Amino acid sequence: MRASGHDGETGVYAWLEHPVPMDDAEFSVSRRMAAAPKRWTAASRVAAGSMSDYVAADEIEGLSMEDRSHSDSHQAAPAWKHDGVRVIPGDKLDPNTAQTPGMDRKAAITFARVGAQKLWAGTVTIHANAKTGAHHHGPLESVIYVVKGKARMRWGEKLEFVAEAGPGDFIYVPPYVPHQEINASRDEALECVLVRSDGEAVVVNLDIEPVEKPENVPWIDPIHRG
Repeated sequence: MRASGHDGETGVYAWLEHPVPMDDAEFSVSRRMAAAPKRWTAASRVAAGSMSDYVAADEIEGLSMEDRSHSDSHQAAPAWKHDGVRVIPGDKLDPNTAQTPGMDRKAAITFARVGAQKLWAGTVTIHANAKTGAHHHGPLESVIYVVKGKARMRWGEKLEFVAEAGPGDFIYVPPYVPHQEINASRDEALECVLVRSDGEAVVVNLDIEPVEKPENVPWIDPIHRG
């Protein structure tokens, strides 16, 4: 099989010998590569490294003028121009993401939007005196940063534990932990930034009958215990 290596000076992908097992589809692609000129262009940046995502330069001849122009301009662009840092404007967030009753999530950084492999980031807004339903996020870890308002978090099998957070505070939610976000203010919206440990959103809504009086659980720093 052949493995890809990037020539930083020419911006061209070269294929190098590398003894890695491959399936029939990869072998077929490898044979086409061996018979074609050793110049390759990335057809997909999302799954870089996959042999099926590269096309031979001579195959570009079969593209339409519009597709060929796009391919040529992308090929000629400086390294990282389109695949490097991305700035997502605050008014371009995507509300078409997994939702929980009682809150509005908007996605900024996802696999689909920027190719993020290991995280998801966006915003969460909970209206005044409102709360979400109980839910968890499967195997994902979550971090919530409170921008505005007062958050009350309940968690546990019966949502029997509680803690509050205000502007500047961070909230950590481990995998599979049932929890509920509550806006503790009667007249101010709760606005937060949310980050999760995967490029795809996972939300599992739960039907939980919460206890009437949850136990307050303050955080204790395990490193700098007083």
